[in-house]
Amino acid sequence: MVLAWLMTTNVKEFEKSSCGALTYERVMDEHLTVREMAGILWECKIQITLTMIASVFLSIVIALYLPNVYRSEVLLAPASSESSNGLNALAGQFGGLASMAGLSLNGGQVDKKTIAIQVLKSKDFLSKFIKSHNILLPLMAAEGWDLESDSLIYDNSIYDVEESKWVRKIKPPRGAVPSDQEAVEKFLEILTVHEDKETSLVSVSIDFYSPHLAYEWVSKIVEDINYEMKVRDLAEAEKSIEYLTNEIQTTRLTDMRSVLYQLVEEQTKTVMFAKVRKEYVFKTVESAVSSELPIKPKRLIIVIVGLILGLVFGIVTALIRKTIFK
Repeated sequence: MVLAWLMTTNVKEFEKSSCGALTYERVMDEHLTVREMAGILWECKIQITLTMIASVFLSIVIALYLPNVYRSEVLLAPASSESSNGLNALAGQFGGLASMAGLSLNGGQVDKKTIAIQVLKSKDFLSKFIKSHNILLPLMAAEGWDLESDSLIYDNSIYDVEESKWVRKIKPPRGAVPSDQEAVEKFLEILTVHEDKETSLVSVSIDFYSPHLAYEWVSKIVEDINYEMKVRDLAEAEKSIEYLTNEIQTTRLTDMRSVLYQLVEEQTKTVMFAKVRKEYVFKTVESAVSSELPIKPKRLIIVIVGLILGLVFGIVTALIRKTIFK
């Protein structure tokens, strides 16, 4: 847009400028041509070059200043559920009869994988995860990782390591010590959960300054979500068994008692599978590893972008100085 505007700008007599030693004499009603712009850029080549060098130098400083961030990722597959398959079969066979008695057999159709993904990203689960594994300090106060000592570097304006005290200054209602809600928001920034709709595979990754902590956290979060879903299903199945047992004692219909017995059997399978399986909802396809190379920043890209921006800024500045501020 700037170049197009400059091409149609009326120019007066150009005086000798700081960019070079050439002097142009033009009539006011004539227009700046591409050839003349090329001439301006050539005579301003030193200014443009210096601008590019300054921009590249600044981008190198920024690239070196940014800390390395490492990614640890685990690939998961949904675990099969025999109890759900059994409930689906019962729903097709006795669904109408069970509904007459006020029972629902559609619970087996719930996609546990989808529920587990939503639970994994929920504030309740993540808040419990942060507290149980005591990761609030590294999560909220770390600003880098020292490779030689294999230790985190903490931001002194947030946390005083020597006094073991939160010292950050923040506006109310949040205080020096990060709240559960703030910690969850921060954790969601480094957590990525992606589901492949075609293969049903789920990838869970964590980006952090320390590759070892990223590996540790992503491994533990998979263990915790399996355990969380197991506990929920166990509690639900045990309550269902208790309810169904009471219904069996009060029901006189033979067909209904048959349905109830089969429901008790399926719920008992759920309890058995939950107690036996460690990988209850997700099975590990590819385990997480402690990454040796950082995922970001992309330092070469930063330098290239800096070079391009410096070139564009130098050209635009040179043309504006020769046409407007002559």
